[in-house]
Amino acid sequence: MINFIIKDNLLLLKYQSDQYDNDWVIEKLQQFGKVTFKNTFTFTKSDCLSIQNEDIEEDEPFKPLQFILGRLEDGYFKIDGEKLSTKFSLFIYKKTNLSVRFFVATRNISIFSKIDELIKEDIYIGGDKLNALSEKEYDYLLKQFPNSYELKKYAQARITSILINHFDSVIDGVTNYNKYMNKKISKKSVNLFEQFKETELRKYQAILKQLEGMLKNEIAYAELQWQDEILQVILLLYPKYIHAFKEVTITDTYNNKKRRLDFLIVDSGGSVDLIEIIKPSDAHIFRENKKYRDNFIPLKELSGTVMQIEKYIFYLNKWGIKGEKKLTERYKNQLPDNFKIKIINPSGIIIMGRDNNLSPAQKEDFEIIRRKYTNIIDIITYDDLVRRLRFIIEQLNI
Repeated sequence: MINFIIKDNLLLLKYQSDQYDNDWVIEKLQQFGKVTFKNTFTFTKSDCLSIQNEDIEEDEPFKPLQFILGRLEDGYFKIDGEKLSTKFSLFIYKKTNLSVRFFVATRNISIFSKIDELIKEDIYIGGDKLNALSEKEYDYLLKQFPNSYELKKYAQARITSILINHFDSVIDGVTNYNKYMNKKISKKSVNLFEQFKETELRKYQAILKQLEGMLKNEIAYAELQWQDEILQVILLLYPKYIHAFKEVTITDTYNNKKRRLDFLIVDSGGSVDLIEIIKPSDAHIFRENKKYRDNFIPLKELSGTVMQIEKYIFYLNKWGIKGEKKLTERYKNQLPDNFKIKIINPSGIIIMGRDNNLSPAQKEDFEIIRRKYTNIIDIITYDDLVRRLRFIIEQLNI
């Protein structure tokens, strides 16, 4: 049996054989100069306090033996690498509750010798040391070590992959192993959503407050300022986009002309899309109370912007590989190293108008217009943005 005690700034391992006396330990120390417990803890004669104090009597073969495992340094017990068969030292916060499970996994697998195979620095657990593993994180790590049942399932899966090609009656060990692992992972995995939920909630609440404030006081914004502010909202609301370029000149190879885009946005894969941002007061959606054969007629701001975006997409696609190289070279200082811009069927986003005052019939016609272009253009009203933000906030509050 192994226990851990603290005495005079020392972390001690206390060993007592469950079935036999401790003579075998003393004999190993005398004969080989060291002894190892559970394939994990290795001690020399100088580590054994009982030998140092010469307090082992012949008539006390079952008296527990105490070994120096670590020494207190700046709030951590330092365990030298040779005691755990590691290249680096282990530092454990002084208030950490220790048990054999902290060091030894199923089938006497040394946990820190496995960790040592993957890292090249000292290990700190607990306390406030920079880059230290918290006790909670370390406990999660321990749970990832395979138990006996998992090792059995893994062995069956490996054997199944061979036998299944020769026998019809083989139990599907691979499926059984995958089911077990999926169940284990679903129980033990870290919930990243919960970790960042509060931060995300504050982010979207701030965006909504900013957007609603802008819509109430639109007249105070110049067009360029309005576009800059809305562009920030879009980049935060659509995190796949990592950067936006303003006033981008592209080549219209079809007409041998230069064309200027207001905004070109690029996603994390390098693909570009176009975005047009028009102040809501400058872009109404339908003509007032005017219909053509019982259909509401969109105003020129909407139809004209759609046509303009379609043309820009056409010009970009025609520019092709040559355009990719030009844009990559032009904006390389604003993008990560070796990042390449790609022109692969770009799409467009139009931010314009309000739909809060549309009648049900107008909203229906507007939806038909949007769906007509949905394969290449996303037409978004400012009320759409407000609704999306409110919905996200509502979901985060659940």
